[in-house]
This record gives sequence, C-alpha cells and structure tokens, in this order.
Amino acid sequence: MTTKGGRTPSLQGTLFSDVLSDVPTVLHDFARAASRARSEDLTDFLPPEEGGRDSAVLVLFGMSQDQELDVLVIERAHDMRSHAGQPAFPGGAVDLSDGGPIAAALREAQEETGLDPTGVRVFGLLPDLFIPVSDFVVTPVLGWWQSPSPVFARDPAEVASVHRIRLSEFADPSNRTRVRHPSGYIGYGFGVRGLMMWGFSAGIMSGILDLGGWTQLWDRRRMTDVDTP
Repeated sequence: MTTKGGRTPSLQGTLFSDVLSDVPTVLHDFARAASRARSEDLTDFLPPEEGGRDSAVLVLFGMSQDQELDVLVIERAHDMRSHAGQPAFPGGAVDLSDGGPIAAALREAQEETGLDPTGVRVFGLLPDLFIPVSDFVVTPVLGWWQSPSPVFARDPAEVASVHRIRLSEFADPSNRTRVRHPSGYIGYGFGVRGLMMWGFSAGIMSGILDLGGWTQLWDRRRMTDVDTP
C-alpha cells in the first residue's frame, strides 16, 4: 500500500540475505533482528504518511585492529546552523539522481569522509525514522566495511572530524546517560572520545545495541544537560 503522497509505509527493516555470507557471523543475529524491527521500536516519532524529505544515513560496521566491531561516526562542523558539533552517522538528503536511500547514504559518506563505497557491503535497512525538527524521513542503511579505506574530514565546512568508535565503547555503562536540552527534549546520550552523541543518532545507536543484544545495564538516572543548537 502506498500513501497519497506516494510513500510506501516502512514499518519493518530489510535484510539482504544473499550478502550475509560476506558479513562476519558476529553481525548475523543483529542483521536478522534489524530486519524485524519496526519504526516504533526505535523512535517515538513515526514517519508521516505524506510529506517529509527523504534522507538516509550510513551505519557502517567495521572491525578494529584488535578485532572488535566498530562504527563510523562523524563530528559535525561546529559552526553549522543546525546540529553543530554533534556526532552523527554520515548521511543526508536523497537526491533524485540517487534512486534511493542506499546510493544516497554511500554518496554522502563518500562526500563527508572520503570513504570508498566499493569496499562496503550493504546488508540491510532499518525502518524509516522521522526527525520532526528538520522534517527528514530517514532510512538507516546498514553496511559492512569489507575493504576499509582511509577516512577523514573531507569537507571541513560540514565535518569537523571522523572516527571509528568501538561498539563496546557505546555499550560501556559508564559512557551512557540521558540528556536534557533547554527545549524540553530528553533522550539518550553517549559520551565517547570526548564527544557527546545525543538526539536522533543516539536513538539509532541505542536501538542497535538493543537489537544486537549488546546493551548492558546502565544508570538511567544519570542526566547530562546539552545546549547545542
């Protein structure tokens, strides 16, 4: 069924089973759980039936030198008009020339970090999520970094730094907090590598940890105030 605006409702994720043989077994249970996830499992803000600007982010898993799973994270430039200085997954709006979220996520990651997209195996999609403040309907694209390439802040006007951060760092209870914004927003936060991930990206990361069975017991009473625009 499609809506009047032409969007096909996406309540569940997608798994590309034929790609799993190229993905390490440590990610297989997560991939299957992600394919069963619904939008409401990951966010309180469900995509509208009409309107919204289609966009995508790349959730790229790799393997660190000490054989731990890590993910690619950018720190947004500190002088941006919105989300300044916030850690996030690479991504942006879907252009007509992209033809869909997968191409958009890979293109944006290449533009922001210099990533070579030919080294990435996309193995699934999380369900569409909504960011009301920006009117973005976001498809998280799940990728395995089969052939890692050098990454860096390719466009300093948009990206301040690029990081590969271990999942164990996000799962560490001492790095988890709830955050409170002057707007009244309260949500998840992760303090890693001197960065504070919160908002939409932290919601995705919390969902990833839950779906993969990696979440550890943490103190949900801990609260951190943030004031980034």
